[in-house]
Amino acid sequence: MRIGISANALKLSGGLERYAMDLVRGLARAGFDGRQKPAFFARKIDRSLPESKLVDAHRIKVSLVPGKMRDAYFSWALKRARKKAKVDVLIGCNRVEGSEIAICGGTHIGFLRATGRREKRSDTRQIALERRQYAQAEVIVAHSDMMRDELRSLYGIDDRKIRVLYPPVDNARFSPVDDAQRARLREQFGFGADEIVLLFPSSSHERKGLPLIERALAGMNVVIAVAGRAPEHRAPNVRYIGYAKNIEDAYRAADFTILASSYEPFGLVGIESVMCGTPVIFPACIGCGDAIADDAKHIFNSGDADDLRRVVERAIRTRRERVHGGAVRYDASIDAHVAALVELACEIDGRR
Repeated sequence: MRIGISANALKLSGGLERYAMDLVRGLARAGFDGRQKPAFFARKIDRSLPESKLVDAHRIKVSLVPGKMRDAYFSWALKRARKKAKVDVLIGCNRVEGSEIAICGGTHIGFLRATGRREKRSDTRQIALERRQYAQAEVIVAHSDMMRDELRSLYGIDDRKIRVLYPPVDNARFSPVDDAQRARLREQFGFGADEIVLLFPSSSHERKGLPLIERALAGMNVVIAVAGRAPEHRAPNVRYIGYAKNIEDAYRAADFTILASSYEPFGLVGIESVMCGTPVIFPACIGCGDAIADDAKHIFNSGDADDLRRVVERAIRTRRERVHGGAVRYDASIDAHVAALVELACEIDGRR
């Protein structure tokens, strides 16, 4: 059986592109190498990455196609490319027709509803392609219970077609450190020993809720440490700590990780933070909430600045020791996730 993976890119990035890279590494460890090396289809391939050597990489060029038509063109060109590569089961990590396993890390209808954005023609095209992908897939892997609910209620997908598999996290990279190392990391990031630091990791501050956080926590004696893109305007208690390439060290140094997203289908940030020993302060709408133990999370009503302030004040008052084992309610290892996907792929291949 030859497995194929479709994604927007094979490069260092976030979201489903990072997820696709995790799949590549996991499949290699599971013995899918040599003649069984997966085929990987993407618009961009970073050949300098070691992961590019673990796959049979196929670049589908879309640069000459008008921007709004690129998703449809990629999906059309993929059909021919996968046939040429003799792929038996395709895992679609982006919007494409014909993927036997469709990965749902977010839905476009759900995003529009949560953000209150009006549907434009470009949105209509994306939703139509999404619907075709879900209709043609034999299995849809939802990355959260929230996504399963959206697939059923917004797309009319039969629940028997959906399998919930929370996304993996590299547990070798995201892990706690001892108190001495944590003190050194706090000093490295410029955090005072007595400061209460709320880490805000983001490259899309509006969508991740920074304006709401600033409004809710105005005047509070806390540090909102922004890691990622520099904020255009900074409230007095906002401190920019840079891109933080080693984001795991930022988690370890902070007291809490905070987001106020209007739409967060899963939120790997939450799992990464807890695995590094840092509890989270999150809105009720975040998808990973069910995957985190109660004593490692503080949940506020989505979009409610007053409730966010109350929850932060309570979290600080009741602050305990660092989060330890058992805070993540599933096996978040890449190998376990890939094993479940391979099992699905074998079932699909065996029915043919």
